[in-house]
Amino acid sequence: MDFNQQIIEAFRANHGVVTEPVDFGSSLVLVHVPKKDGTERVTPLAAIEQESGWHVVASAAGSPRHPAWVFGLRRAQSVPIEVPGDPIRTLTATVSELEEPARAAMWERFKALSPGFAGYEAKAEGRVFPIFRLTGRD
Repeated sequence: MDFNQQIIEAFRANHGVVTEPVDFGSSLVLVHVPKKDGTERVTPLAAIEQESGWHVVASAAGSPRHPAWVFGLRRAQSVPIEVPGDPIRTLTATVSELEEPARAAMWERFKALSPGFAGYEAKAEGRVFPIFRLTGRD
């Protein structure tokens, strides 16, 4: 089983709390990202919850290239997301990409959430990590 699938299964089995294979606690959401072919990919993403929405960052562990899901979110007006809780809730969320300076401010919050994010900047060869706001609506 691949790494992301392990995280997805742990998320769903533990009301959104993930401690294995990596300790994310309850700071993840599962985003159902539409693909060009009409299917969708479930992607576990570190998230910061704020005012009925969740921010997710396209860090790709510091890769110099955007992860493929960035382009799917840029094309989507809304996506289903699964958020922590007992039970886990599935919401439809509107998608918006943060512009500067809001993006930079939220990036600082991600680095405060996990020191690993700060190390990604050095590996990214100058790539600016897109950050999306997913605003939930029931």
